[in-house]
Amino acid sequence: MDARTLGLLIVGLGLAIAVVGVLVAVGAFGWFGRLPGDLRFEGERTSVLVPITSMILVSLVLTLLLNLILRR
Repeated sequence: MDARTLGLLIVGLGLAIAVVGVLVAVGAFGWFGRLPGDLRFEGERTSVLVPITSMILVSLVLTLLLNLILRR
């Protein structure tokens, strides 16, 4: 991998992180942690969120995207 390709890869990753940050800021990920199968435990002073279903969904989407991008 040459320097130009590495530079473009770093810039692309930075842009992707910025886009996800903007989506989080505007509330596009309000569903995260609220799907059926996501566990939420709340006590008097503590709360624990275990987003099992949400993380499986994110994993599937990222796997599909990476397979589409890297397949040649």
